[in-house]
Amino acid sequence: MLKPSLIALLAELTAGHIIPRQTDIDYSRAPPNLSTLANNTLYSTWRPKSHVLPTYGQIGDPCMHYTDPATGLFHVGYLHNSGISGATTDDLVTYTDVNVNSEPSIRAGGINDPVAVFDGSVIEHGINGTPTLLYTSVSYLPIHWSIPYTKGSETQSLAIARDGGRNFTKLAHGPVIPSPPFAVNVTAFRDPFVFQNPQMDSLLEKTNGTYYTIISGGTHGTGPSMFLYAHYGDESDNFQTWEYLGQWWHEATNTTWSDAGWAGRWGFNFEVGNFFALDQAGYNPSGEIFTTFGVEWSYAPVVPQVSGEHDMLWAAGKQSIVNGSLKFEPTMAGRLDAGRSAYAAAGKAVLSSSKASQKSGAPDRFISYVWLTGDYFERVHTPKGQQNWTGSLLLPRELSVGYINVIDNDLAREKASWRVETEHDNGTVTLATMQQVIAREPLAAFKSNTSTVMTQPGCIRSSGGTFEHSPKSKQYMFEASITFPKRSNTTKAGFEILSGPHETTKIYYQFSNESVVIDKSNSSAAASTNDWVLTDPESGKLRLFDIPSANGTEIETLHLNVVVDGGIVEVHVNDRFALSTWVWSWYEDSRNIRFMVEDGEVEFGEITIWEGLVNAWPQRGAE
Repeated sequence: MLKPSLIALLAELTAGHIIPRQTDIDYSRAPPNLSTLANNTLYSTWRPKSHVLPTYGQIGDPCMHYTDPATGLFHVGYLHNSGISGATTDDLVTYTDVNVNSEPSIRAGGINDPVAVFDGSVIEHGINGTPTLLYTSVSYLPIHWSIPYTKGSETQSLAIARDGGRNFTKLAHGPVIPSPPFAVNVTAFRDPFVFQNPQMDSLLEKTNGTYYTIISGGTHGTGPSMFLYAHYGDESDNFQTWEYLGQWWHEATNTTWSDAGWAGRWGFNFEVGNFFALDQAGYNPSGEIFTTFGVEWSYAPVVPQVSGEHDMLWAAGKQSIVNGSLKFEPTMAGRLDAGRSAYAAAGKAVLSSSKASQKSGAPDRFISYVWLTGDYFERVHTPKGQQNWTGSLLLPRELSVGYINVIDNDLAREKASWRVETEHDNGTVTLATMQQVIAREPLAAFKSNTSTVMTQPGCIRSSGGTFEHSPKSKQYMFEASITFPKRSNTTKAGFEILSGPHETTKIYYQFSNESVVIDKSNSSAAASTNDWVLTDPESGKLRLFDIPSANGTEIETLHLNVVVDGGIVEVHVNDRFALSTWVWSWYEDSRNIRFMVEDGEVEFGEITIWEGLVNAWPQRGAE
């Protein structure tokens, strides 16, 4: 989470003017130490064109999303420049900055937030029917789960939208949640997420339509938590009174959902918790309860130590009253994105009445944006002045409940990122999991607005080979499938992208540890002269199940959707897995796509490439 404990939030970059890529940089020659170049000269080198990021400077957590009741426009927010900035969209494809030059709608510096503004969420029909922000107001730093917590550091305050969301005016009174729960030694107390839920109303015997908020953090010595509050009062209260209802969810310190690594560790501290309910169609307040959340963890099992380890996870489960308090118990959990720098997801229910949904005919959905940090949580020193931007949000994702019918064997029965939904008499079971896919609007736009469509015929291969046609740019999407005839601990199969004489990035599946891998060991020639270019592989677990077929049983086919947008690579697999990362490809001729097969034979289906993507920021002009 980009929290201004370091906070300058790169205020030194407030010049903020868009400078095109310096034309005298020779991308056919080996790169120098990039920190020696002049400021702004790398602005366009890796900058994505179809993703959400500010015009300049460092982006932080996505937050403060909402649909404006007055306009139907969807607002996407993110931490930026000591506040929260944002943009509007009527199609989830193109965006318009709320303020010129991506300036914030709310900044730190008030009575409640003299040091920082952290994440918040918007009550769409808030005070006087106006969008109202509940956010974390910060008075003291540093804050970290490995050190004692300073009382009064984080409180929760309100601000009201003005001028169509261009400004959020802070209320002229103290925080509405002025402290963490009494006598609880918290690790953190931030990122309120406001929601309504009829299941919670029933269990807690609250008035239908009560507003709740979960606040993320943990307790020293016992583990991470989400603290639950309910709005207490009628409309005249203006959301100023909140009742503490206990720790809705708590896990033991640095424990894990699955020793096999399906969902990482719960860690020492939760961040950016979201609460929502889903069914197979999308958002449904009466559906299954889900949460997405970030975890801060350490390799040390119990004793706190400073660590930059983060994971972005999801969990689904059941709510029940235990000893008079509402408790959440997970039934399955997984990674929302397995990328090492993918974190701090924030979502919002986008109803069918919103402009974007009306245009596409979409039902009620829960849309989530994930932050892809540009500097691995400030652990590497990227050339921020030379780029004049750092980090991005990933493409919006639709979340829902997904089902798959598989053979009933040990592979299906493991405690993991799925659960058995239905047992059948024919030796199969239906598994439930969280489905996550690129939102339908950008997916359709990338296909319909393409400058070039290329197809590569399907084939059976036991070795690599170059595509007949490869993109001429570094902005494209391709869809592909791979069928494995048998399970083999040695077989690896996939693709090489951004490939040329000097660089290549490998994306493949390997059965030995059931993982999708992005091998970046030779992704960037800049690695030899720039130590911030990380070359470690990134991976995440994905099981290919045994599924019924006309011939008895076969291995589930691997379906990939890969988006390359400048330096961003997003890999989406089988509608339930994502792995996103930065690839700092340098050479102009690193553009080929190749087959990759090692130690086995696989069948590739027909592959389609859509080149060009879409300019997400037409109002900004040429970047």
